[in-house]
Amino acid sequence: MSKHDYYELLGVDRSADESTIKSAYRKKALEYHPDRNSDPKAEELFKQCAEAYEVLSDRNKRARYDQFGHAGMSGQGFQDVSDVFSSFSDIFEDFFGFGSAFGSSFGQRRGRGSAVRKGADLEYELHIDFRDAVFGVQKQVAYRRQITCTRCHGTRCRDGAKPASCAACHGSGQMRKTQGFFSIATPCSACGGVGAVINDPCSRCRGKGHVSEEKHITVKIPPGIDDGMRLRVGGAGDGGRGGGANGDLHVLLRIGASKRYRRRDHNLFVSEDIGIAHAALGGKMQVKTLTGVENITVPAGTQHGDQIRIRGQGVPVLGGSRHGDLIVELKVVVPRKLKREQRELLEKFATLGDDPSRKHDSFMHRIFSHD
Repeated sequence: MSKHDYYELLGVDRSADESTIKSAYRKKALEYHPDRNSDPKAEELFKQCAEAYEVLSDRNKRARYDQFGHAGMSGQGFQDVSDVFSSFSDIFEDFFGFGSAFGSSFGQRRGRGSAVRKGADLEYELHIDFRDAVFGVQKQVAYRRQITCTRCHGTRCRDGAKPASCAACHGSGQMRKTQGFFSIATPCSACGGVGAVINDPCSRCRGKGHVSEEKHITVKIPPGIDDGMRLRVGGAGDGGRGGGANGDLHVLLRIGASKRYRRRDHNLFVSEDIGIAHAALGGKMQVKTLTGVENITVPAGTQHGDQIRIRGQGVPVLGGSRHGDLIVELKVVVPRKLKREQRELLEKFATLGDDPSRKHDSFMHRIFSHD
């Protein structure tokens, strides 16, 4: 199924505030929930609505989506419906009670009492230089994450031992209450929602079921990425619990400044000095670009601050084939010291009546000499 516009999917205006977006998502979650809607397309729409909410409820992701559309949302989305509930457990608790709380059928499919949990998402701040952001690059990233203990394989128990069923919740991990249509469940306070207690903990993980490891991955940074954008690496976060999916790694890009260029969206700006004779008479000049050298024509009579646009020599549009432009800002440089011949030529030029400052002096002279 092709992706819909996030705003249209939730049925909100592009100027909608956070509370409006949350309310709209609640209605869509009710409409497309697999326990209530038997349409084969409902489950996919349920995931897409969750994806839309994930983006539009985050200020940075929303700004990126508004600028680049789906092309700026690389790696966004959910693998299955249980992934949605794992990611938005707090939201659904706010909507309906713990987890889904829609009734038994979907809860059984999720294995609600088995303490299956998605691993935590992680964030890594990656610094790259200006050219790498423009042209794209692959970077090696090393970080630490939590994975299932290889000695107890996540059971948390010493070799041969087994967890004991929690007496309070009878191993379900939840205490359930029924309120009308909804079945509301909350984590068991006795076992923390796990459904079991550990009497003989694993010596390596000390009963946690997970240990820390150093992870090395290669992150592919697409051309045209901008400062503050995030890349999601699916499954590279902390390991899941009880067979749950791994979390994700969110790579926050920090881009160094260029000594020569200034970036504004997809356009680059560069300043070039020209002499007063070159500005007055016009002519050719060479400008260094990111990929080589371009010859440009300076019009006669160029003023300080005038701009010349070189098409297609800017930053690539993220996820597309188009490029921005390179805009050359011309700075007319007046020499601080003149040779005698230069001074004589400029003085002669001034006497021809084309020097604005001399015209100003003449006008002021007429005012003050009127008496």
